[in-house]
Amino acid sequence: MGEIKVGTASWTDRTLLDSGWYPADADTPERRLSYYARRFPLVEVDATYYAPPAERTARLWAERTPPGFTFNVKAFSLLTGHPTRVSALYKDLRPETEKRSVYPGDLPAQAYEEVWTRFLSALDPLVDAGKLGALLFQFPPWFTIKRDNKQYLLEVARRCAPLRPVFELRHASWFDGDNADETLDFLRGHELPFVCVDMPQGHKSSVPPVLAATADLAVVRFHGHSDRWTSKDIHEKFGYDYSDRELRDWAPKLRELADRAEQTHVLMNNCFRDNAQRNATTLVDLLAR
Repeated sequence: MGEIKVGTASWTDRTLLDSGWYPADADTPERRLSYYARRFPLVEVDATYYAPPAERTARLWAERTPPGFTFNVKAFSLLTGHPTRVSALYKDLRPETEKRSVYPGDLPAQAYEEVWTRFLSALDPLVDAGKLGALLFQFPPWFTIKRDNKQYLLEVARRCAPLRPVFELRHASWFDGDNADETLDFLRGHELPFVCVDMPQGHKSSVPPVLAATADLAVVRFHGHSDRWTSKDIHEKFGYDYSDRELRDWAPKLRELADRAEQTHVLMNNCFRDNAQRNATTLVDLLAR
């Protein structure tokens, strides 16, 4: 069985800080990250979706964590075709527009290329420290299965090389009927890692919990099963606490997935108070049995 690393998609969420999960002496960003890294070998950085990271920040992450610790970094929203706040763009690349949010086509081609360059180069300190695991590309619900979108997955892989992008597809067309085999065969044929998800069903953005390894790295993200999934309040959307029974059911499935990959990353993204940290701890114990 390949190595399984378990972590969470946040270590700085305000509700987590208020939950009491951190001890009183973990009262600075440095001490909190150090405390987290002593308990888990992996973390996902989601803040980079909302605003591109600064190289100095990435250097601090690298310096504040032990050898072998792994950061997965979520791609900036512009790079996955999501609407992106103009104020989140680098100041010198902001287009002259009255719009509050823009898409890739709203930027001059050279500015768009520069966003890619700066985003990737800011992660150099993590790369140099051997602590960058994967770049999470989570695509929007309107990113359907079609040739142009498949080609974009290949383009992302080329742009990121030698870094590892992993792909979370959020439109059911990728998994409808025979499309599921087509999708997984395409990813395997190009050695593109697939992100499996556990999430609420019955919504436009819902995809089934397909567990598959399409490369040497497999990723599973647990979004919870909140009945407020469509809420604009992020804590209502992700405020789900997995039961021990649910996690016990998942443990053998994750071991089986790990049999098909060299490394498997498991991220709890139910980030409300200390739900993700407690559930991740339980899952670590179950996988160790």
